[in-house]
Amino acid sequence: MKAKITEVPAAPEKESPAAIDATVQTLKDNVAKTSATPQPAQIKMKEGMEKAMKTAEEFVVFSQGNMEALIKSSQIWATGVQDLSKHIASAAQASIEESLSTFKALSGVKSLKDAVDLQAAFARSTLEKTIAESGKLTDASFKLTEQALAPLTARVTVAVEKFAKAA
Repeated sequence: MKAKITEVPAAPEKESPAAIDATVQTLKDNVAKTSATPQPAQIKMKEGMEKAMKTAEEFVVFSQGNMEALIKSSQIWATGVQDLSKHIASAAQASIEESLSTFKALSGVKSLKDAVDLQAAFARSTLEKTIAESGKLTDASFKLTEQALAPLTARVTVAVEKFAKAA
């Protein structure tokens, strides 16, 4: 048997170094043109990112203002409740002292009529003081509520103004 001789493919022609350099330079030029000139989609994406970052920064600043208002409101409320508690304790102490004084006076009365008169005067006085104190506490509570809500109300006003401009 005879061996079949196959043809060996011809070696590719070598390009000259100058031709290779020219091809590489053309590719580099094309890449440079593509990346140097932003496309409309790239421009819109960049603008969108800038707008998103600005919105995020505004949101953080707005949230910080809200937190500061909440803290200030809480401080006003805590101080006010403490003052109201002191006032209630003071009124209770005065009531206890008046009750003790009346009890001492009752132990020294000579007649039943004097005891009834003393007890009626004590009841009337206690009722009048209770009504007066409850009015004072109601007024003080409303005032405290207004003061504590003022920082929060201001933030709501800022939010309404800000979102009204945005819309």
